[in-house]
Amino acid sequence: MLIIPAIDLRNGQCVRLTQGRKAEARVYDGDPVEIAESFERAGARMLHVVDLDGAFAEGGSPNREVARRIIETVGIPVQFGGGLRKITDVWELIEYGAARVVVSTLVVESPELLAHLVEKFGERIAVGIDARDGQVVTRGWEKQENISAVELAEQVAALGVSRIVYTDVARDGMLVGINVEQTCNIARRSGLKVTASGGVSSLADLERLKGECEGGIDSVIVGKALYEKQFTLADALRVAN
Repeated sequence: MLIIPAIDLRNGQCVRLTQGRKAEARVYDGDPVEIAESFERAGARMLHVVDLDGAFAEGGSPNREVARRIIETVGIPVQFGGGLRKITDVWELIEYGAARVVVSTLVVESPELLAHLVEKFGERIAVGIDARDGQVVTRGWEKQENISAVELAEQVAALGVSRIVYTDVARDGMLVGINVEQTCNIARRSGLKVTASGGVSSLADLERLKGECEGGIDSVIVGKALYEKQFTLADALRVAN
């Protein structure tokens, strides 16, 4: 299982939110590029970078420039998401060198654009499905959609998407454990590769995720648990391997 450290950006700084609420952002010291390099030195084989300002549709943010610097600096693949709601947004990150881009709101609001992106970029396009109580939320987790996470997973599978990044927003940043049951259900129902996200708090969470899901879930994003020193990246990599 691939362990993917997260770098969430707000106004150019590395932060972690609580349940996706922008008013509850904790800033962590350190330049995001240096944090990315430290994860690479510790053995990470991919990074997950999120533009929270973009997700919240806030203009004038330096986050994409910071993301570009991260992509250019590290030697491992970078997965990027947050605020990618137009084809030009996706093109920009692809041109920066992002190995994979994660689109979310676009998937619900413009499914025809998703089909075009998948045709053009293939596996470099992943779909982020963010959910609260099983229902999809978009626009920076502030708008609830009239579709379940499972239904959306099945729909994007039919459009040729190969990977889903599934986040239980209610658990994100809470250090209460990942929603293993729903994540496994998403993988089974869609038949797609799934990256789990939201709530990892301990090495036991990683062991459970690895042990209870048969196939499908091949990676997990870890954020706050690393920043709060619940365990080290080296520890997580040992469990994963």
